[in-house]
Amino acid sequence: MSRIPTKAEILQWITDNPKLTSKRDISKAFGIKGADRIELKRLLKELEAEGHLEKRRKTYRDPDKLPPVSVLQVQEPTLDGDLFARPLEWHGEGAEPVVLMVLRSSDPALGAGDRILGKLTEVKDASYNYEARLIRRIGTNPQRILGVFRKSAEGGRIVPIDKGQDKEWLVPDGATGGAKDGELIEAEQSGPRGRMGLPRARIVTRLGDPGAPRAVSLIAIHQHGIPDAFSDAVIAEADRAKPAGLSGREDLREMPLITIDPADARDHDDAVYAHPDDDPKNDGGHVVWVAIADVAHYVTPGSALDTEARKRGNSTYFPDRVVPMLPDRLSGDLCSLHEGVPRPCMAVRMVLNAAGEKISHRFVRGLMRSAASLNYEEVQAAIDGQPNDRTEPLLADVLHPLYAAYDAAKKARADRQPLDLDLPERRIELTDEGKVASVNFRDRFDAHKLIEEFMILANVAAAETLISKRRPLLFRVHEEPAADKLDALRDVAQASGFTLAKGQVLQTQHLNRLLDAAMGTEFSELINLTTLRSMTQAYYFPENFGHFGLALRSYAHFTSPIRRYADLIVHRALISAHGWGKDGLSPEDIEQLEATAQHISDTERRSMSAERDTTDRYLASYLSERVGNEFTGRISGIARFGVFVKLDDSGADGLVPMRELGNEYFHHDREAQTLMGADSGLEIRMGQRATVRLAEAVPVTGGLLLEMIELEGKSLPKGTPRGSKRPVRRKVARSKAKTDKVKRKVTRKRR
Repeated sequence: MSRIPTKAEILQWITDNPKLTSKRDISKAFGIKGADRIELKRLLKELEAEGHLEKRRKTYRDPDKLPPVSVLQVQEPTLDGDLFARPLEWHGEGAEPVVLMVLRSSDPALGAGDRILGKLTEVKDASYNYEARLIRRIGTNPQRILGVFRKSAEGGRIVPIDKGQDKEWLVPDGATGGAKDGELIEAEQSGPRGRMGLPRARIVTRLGDPGAPRAVSLIAIHQHGIPDAFSDAVIAEADRAKPAGLSGREDLREMPLITIDPADARDHDDAVYAHPDDDPKNDGGHVVWVAIADVAHYVTPGSALDTEARKRGNSTYFPDRVVPMLPDRLSGDLCSLHEGVPRPCMAVRMVLNAAGEKISHRFVRGLMRSAASLNYEEVQAAIDGQPNDRTEPLLADVLHPLYAAYDAAKKARADRQPLDLDLPERRIELTDEGKVASVNFRDRFDAHKLIEEFMILANVAAAETLISKRRPLLFRVHEEPAADKLDALRDVAQASGFTLAKGQVLQTQHLNRLLDAAMGTEFSELINLTTLRSMTQAYYFPENFGHFGLALRSYAHFTSPIRRYADLIVHRALISAHGWGKDGLSPEDIEQLEATAQHISDTERRSMSAERDTTDRYLASYLSERVGNEFTGRISGIARFGVFVKLDDSGADGLVPMRELGNEYFHHDREAQTLMGADSGLEIRMGQRATVRLAEAVPVTGGLLLEMIELEGKSLPKGTPRGSKRPVRRKVARSKAKTDKVKRKVTRKRR
């Protein structure tokens, strides 16, 4: 917040955070630093004098441990019935502790979203860190449910559509909101368990037929709480916007900048142009221009458009629709770099040497006119000798110089060694009615890589400029993988016949060697996928911690302000740094920078989850007509309740439940990511080839259930028949033996 709070805000903070009430805690909560702490001290003394606060002796505790009494938020029960809670008072630097709820028979039933005060006990040698006992509820945030309504004489039930959730909800008569049987609805929890032990809910929104075309993305929008309707004030403000003129801008309209996007692109926010550098001191060098839509001209700090854009954080893309960050008047018109139309832009001129290294750059605020709006396929076809009527006039002066500059940039990229993952992207093609026509993998051309590399260079230039000018900004941060994730990757690599060395400072080049070794083998997709899973998630932050995946010291998002709020912040920072106008970073922008970073990192994850869930539902819909068919795939995940198989043809992930693996007991080795049969000794591990039969496909949840037919070309052993009294011979898992060995060593040392 970075401002002096009011007395009411201080009291509210102390009420909500009973264990974070020291002056230091309050200063941290409101971002108060330096001399402002004197003013905070004065406010606290006044509150004390007024009788609102009582000063007690200072207490100290380990910052990487939870206090013995903590505020917790209850999570959804696991598949095993365990109830965990998220600690809301965690401020440590490591991973968030795992807290298991231990309820007494006299305790009230708790539901997901309940906020409680719990008494914590630290636990050693378990898969969780603390056990919590309920002290009292301190308020609830009613849980939202998205599901299908099933009408009955006394109201009805809600069948949830979340994959993996089988708990139904009871809707009393009078709380149905007029919903019809089989209708998709949104409801909220309205009470504790009632008749037959079901929690009660009331319907708040009717969403129509869940099987209707294009309902899939609508489900994800509501399920993840993505704002999809603009207020009248936001629309009115967008409609009042007028095209920008040349005043205060550099005229770039004669420069043949072009946009290159997917054929189905909904907006055009970046354009490129390159030519050989005529400076004799830079023999063989290139000049690359990247021009980006000047969204900051239209979306000014504190406006209704700005407030809405910040709330959304980013656009969300589905196969059948986009939920934009900005209204279409801006995203599809005034801020989109359409062919032949003057558009305001923020542009960077970058000079590369013959080795592709950026040796200088400068930013301008300009007015451009796109020479052509092209797609990746036609650009690549032109370079490959098959130009069309649109690309042929641009070959000599525009396209060939772009590819020449890219060839140089590739040399610098090879020296830098960013992480080089090869994971094909699925493309879901829909009919006009909204049904899945086909599922394919997107082609990836040099044209894609050219645009990506030039965008990366522009993003680096933005970060470097703002650092040199000492201006606040939002960095795109990607930290190196955690040690346990790397260990898991090493296990998978070793099981596949590859090596990832230990005992060295990890660099992307080490991971690239592993990826190169797997390239062309049957394990290529597995190693790429496991490497991706080992990565930490990138996020936004006002401080620079570098970008591990791109092997860059400084990186900021600058190139997509139409669809990312972070880029808009960077644009405003550049405007302020160059003195280009009054629409730069406002004092409020700067004050809220850290909060904005956290918020838009969260909205980005929300969109990714919604997009992933939508893809799963479309795939389930596509495969629902193929129930009973056999498919080949590869083991992509292992859990104690079964194994996941990624199907070759569609890339869909399905679950083979434990019951389908045979009648024997399987030991789950979490560290080695294996299942081992107690009788047969069969080991199921990541990456193994599998032949499966599709048993069930549920489009409304996106769930796929599979039956295992063969593993590595062999039928599964049947194991001990069910109902047999023969004792199960349980083998000790490798990871447990390893853990016990380490534990014995630690014990001896302590003695």
